Amino acid sequence: MFVKETTKGMRDILPREAEIREYLLTKMKKTYSAFGFSQIETPCVEHIENLTSKQGGDNEKLIFKILKRGEKLNLEGENVNIDDLVDSGLRYDLTVPLSRYYSNNAASLSLPFKAMQIGPVWRADRPQKGRFRQFVQCDIDIFGDATNSAEIELITATSTYLESVGIGGVTIMINDRRILSGMARASGFAEADFSQVFITLDKYDKIGESGIEKELLELGYDSACVAKYMEIFRGTMAAEDRFTYLEGALGDAIEEGVIANVKTICDAVAVISDRRFNLDFDVTLVRGMGYYTGTIFEIKSEDFKGSSIGGGGRYDKMIGNFTGQNTPACGFSIGFERIVAALVEKDFKPEGAAEKTAILYDKRMSASDFALMQKAAMAARAEGKIVLVQKMNKNVGFQKQKLEADGYSKFIDIRYPDEMVKLEEI
Repeated sequence: MFVKETTKGMRDILPREAEIREYLLTKMKKTYSAFGFSQIETPCVEHIENLTSKQGGDNEKLIFKILKRGEKLNLEGENVNIDDLVDSGLRYDLTVPLSRYYSNNAASLSLPFKAMQIGPVWRADRPQKGRFRQFVQCDIDIFGDATNSAEIELITATSTYLESVGIGGVTIMINDRRILSGMARASGFAEADFSQVFITLDKYDKIGESGIEKELLELGYDSACVAKYMEIFRGTMAAEDRFTYLEGALGDAIEEGVIANVKTICDAVAVISDRRFNLDFDVTLVRGMGYYTGTIFEIKSEDFKGSSIGGGGRYDKMIGNFTGQNTPACGFSIGFERIVAALVEKDFKPEGAAEKTAILYDKRMSASDFALMQKAAMAARAEGKIVLVQKMNKNVGFQKQKLEADGYSKFIDIRYPDEMVKLEEI
């Protein structure tokens, strides 16, 4: 017997939500195209070696793995390990596939190359409210531009899109992985410990300043290193000018120009947007992906109770994993599903959407008059109107209630033959 429920962590999308999704995607493609980004597509399936390259952080633990097929699949060997039976998997994000795409097609692409990629990804996560195992990601990336103009354009394009669909109170949080490393280095931590220090710092929103200090000490790090780290951290958080403070606090523990680069990005976006887009340097911003090499950013919005609705950063070494030669790369991803869920909850009406009319007719209508009714509906459609023709149910009130949930606001009831004249109302 067939199972009618969706697979765990998957979901069906009803017409009302589908309409909002299409509106947001159409608006996104139009906005990003105006900035010169070209839409591309990559396969949903990637080689398992690419997906398990220690670049994707915890997401690599959530891969939907695909078994080898046919003769390649040997289940009879002794001590068979699941990884021996796998040769590919479903992509968990769009950045790794995009990097493979660029390394494979660079000779056919312009430089710098500006890519727009929209598509589903899969993670074997624990399903919960707002979190699914299949969801859509929307990325823009720039390859071949080592200057901060890439970051400036990515932030500006993303902010322009969010503004265009009415997402309010947006702030782009920005930091740099090299600043994070500089803080750890200046405090005396060993390079091998930087990742763990970052993981602890990333919990700032949950455990606070004292929690960071306590956890670092509990992990067994030297108390002098922890004390110095907290001194730099507290000093940065309290400083009126965080950039100037860090320049002095980090000294030669960080390469020259990194801090000034972040400041330049913030200043440039402010000028370009006439200060409509708010950027905030956030020294606690970490981002979990291991492939980030420089600037990192995250979007927060008052409409989403301050939580993240997107993020990205620079990943200059990813292409080198495929070609042996590093290529400048930077990208930004929108939390599409979170935005959709919030707009559905608000009963959002897409801007400029045509009024949706439903013609409900009774079953007595003759074939010739049915054709006349459809002809009138066709004429209205040619004018850009949305017209549904549907036989009237016994419980017409319930029928209309369902149609209203799908966005229909105008109803024309044709009780045959007396009300055929109502076709003029379409």
